[in-house]
Amino acid sequence: MAFLPGVALADWKPVERIEPYTISGSTALDLYRSIGERGPKLGVRRVIAYTDFKLTWRRDYQPRDDGACVLASAKPKLIITYRLPEVSGSLPPQTQAAWERFSDGVRTHERVHGEIITDMVKKIETVSVGLRAENDPGCRKVRAKLQEHLGRLSEEQRQRSREFDRVEMGDGGNVHRLVMEFINGDRQRSN
Repeated sequence: MAFLPGVALADWKPVERIEPYTISGSTALDLYRSIGERGPKLGVRRVIAYTDFKLTWRRDYQPRDDGACVLASAKPKLIITYRLPEVSGSLPPQTQAAWERFSDGVRTHERVHGEIITDMVKKIETVSVGLRAENDPGCRKVRAKLQEHLGRLSEEQRQRSREFDRVEMGDGGNVHRLVMEFINGDRQRSN
């Protein structure tokens, strides 16, 4: 792929937002049950946390004198939203400490999803800028070429996220371990 001279890529940053949902309880088990009742829905089930995004573009398609069309620039606007649990009220000290470890781990996990999304947008930008189609005075062919890349890169992002979750949530994975330590650690301290 040829790049246009003087075109700067990745001069943007994603906007990151946290959209909390409220949970309550006085023990780790109570809090985890509250997550199960109030967590964001993903399909038919509720999850602990979820990362979503909105992506829009400003693209500059330029017809050339030779009949070709070039995508001269593509500026993304990426908003990543992390839906995370937030405890209402105060907690006993031992539960508060367990909650902070659990919550920090969940945040770290969701941030990786944000990095995977950001990486996809950078890849889209890279294949977009300078994309050219010959004999395309209406810039339709170059748009179609771009769509082929978008589908592939979007599927790659979804696959990376699924694989990351599979590892993290499987037996012994970081999220699985976080949940077990959170629930069992609090129970062991309260016995």
